[in-house]
Amino acid sequence: MKIQKANAGPLTNFEVLYLLRSRGASRDPTRAMSLITPSEFKVYDYLVESAACNQTRERVKNFLEKSKEYQLAKAEVINIINIRPTSAVELVPIIEELDERKLEEDLDKMVDIVVQVFPPHPNEQNVDEEAPEGGSPEMPVDANAKEQKAG
Repeated sequence: MKIQKANAGPLTNFEVLYLLRSRGASRDPTRAMSLITPSEFKVYDYLVESAACNQTRERVKNFLEKSKEYQLAKAEVINIINIRPTSAVELVPIIEELDERKLEEDLDKMVDIVVQVFPPHPNEQNVDEEAPEGGSPEMPVDANAKEQKAG
């Protein structure tokens, strides 16, 4: 691998994950035969469980186009892509000088763009799929408790 531009700037988690995959990182149990270092595998394992695992270049480009009107700093854009906030509360700490830039009224629009462009976080998908009928994901329905009440 030839370095074309040293320190080209910060990368998104998606770009780091893509780089690690291109170098051979995977969930394969025969990791010992790989060219990836143990610390890189730890980073890979983390990123596979993050929002970056199901992002694509097209989605990132789409987000960049749609977010241009808000004149966000590069670091803010990278943090939004990496964190994938799903509410205004999660977005507020990412954007600096929110009041001075008069972006408070645009928070919901920005969150809508993030939710539309990027797929749900893998943990959110699992919670929705595993949620029992009639119960919330945080508080699963206990079958034994139902039987005790009925009996």
